[in-house]
Amino acid sequence: MVSRVRVWLNRTYAENVFFMDQLRRNPSDRAVEIHATHGDADSPVLAAADTAELEPEGLSPAGYAEYALAQCRRRGIDVFVPRLHQAAIVAHRAEFEAAGTALLAPPPEAVAVFQDKVIAYEAVQAVGVPVPPWFRVRDADELLAAVEELEAGGHRACFKPASGAGGVGFRMITRSPFSLTHLSGFPTPYVQLDLVLDALRRTDEPVDWLVMPRLEQPEVSVDCLTGPDNRVRLAIGRVKNGRRRGFTLQEQWLEPARLVAEGFGLHHLSNIQFRMFGGTPVLMDVNTRPAGGLHQLSLCGVNVPWLAVRLALGEDPGVVTPPFLGQDYTVVAGPRPLRPVSIPQQRTESEAPLLPAVPAPAQPGPVGTGAVLPL
Repeated sequence: MVSRVRVWLNRTYAENVFFMDQLRRNPSDRAVEIHATHGDADSPVLAAADTAELEPEGLSPAGYAEYALAQCRRRGIDVFVPRLHQAAIVAHRAEFEAAGTALLAPPPEAVAVFQDKVIAYEAVQAVGVPVPPWFRVRDADELLAAVEELEAGGHRACFKPASGAGGVGFRMITRSPFSLTHLSGFPTPYVQLDLVLDALRRTDEPVDWLVMPRLEQPEVSVDCLTGPDNRVRLAIGRVKNGRRRGFTLQEQWLEPARLVAEGFGLHHLSNIQFRMFGGTPVLMDVNTRPAGGLHQLSLCGVNVPWLAVRLALGEDPGVVTPPFLGQDYTVVAGPRPLRPVSIPQQRTESEAPLLPAVPAPAQPGPVGTGAVLPL
């Protein structure tokens, strides 16, 4: 058994400070050291790490994979959790394993399926997972035809990039003309159809959008932990309904998530999202990486980041059932200390950290960026 585990998170989102906190507070009482890299010197994940440095800019995916392999060798990384350029990195899994590094990520075939939402929708539909109606559009005429067909069925249309993560590029279509009404209050995701059509007709840049009906709440994000044998070890749904959040083990959400995770070999951590369409849960998106809100499952008495690291190290935790489901909660922002702007100098094994240690907040809810509070 490894006495100390060295984990690297590359250019990840701010909420993963909680992923790091949970690794350090693992129930096995194993020593964990965390390395973090980012393109932003003020990323809170750099401050939360034991060692941290800025990533080089301008690397191609292949060049980044070479950089990552060199990092793992130099830093003695046991487990690498890749987010940036995940597809290029997992294609070199054998080289990372030869360097003594386990990749906490699915195999290349699984990553490839879910990089393109159209390919993903076609694939999951073939294994019996419901998806909403969708149209792939690349120009103004295709967009107008898709919107008119959806509106004829009584649906509001929205669009998002055919490839991409999170809510980047998501917009909802409205036919209301642009007016001063749209300049009052806060900005919204609504865009006027005539303005979008005009922009498409004037641009020389290619677009690749997925147009679909606006899906209804609740949104359920199922966090899955899947072994290399394609069997799900843990699946818990996080329910989002406006500001209110909660948890579910209802099979109407978990069964299709297992079909996706096991059917496509989404090894280690994945996040499979559903919403309602016509009274039926339908697939919205699949993330082949740990979700930003994964730490919220600590409210159910499970430390999923640590379970995933154990699985990556070959220490199979077996099927895990949460001992309870936490109460409903909401998410609020909070302060988090940053490193001095003089970094990225690094401490050696014998040096003290650049910042004083941040005391581990008490369970169940961490305090800091995106902390959870009970309702």
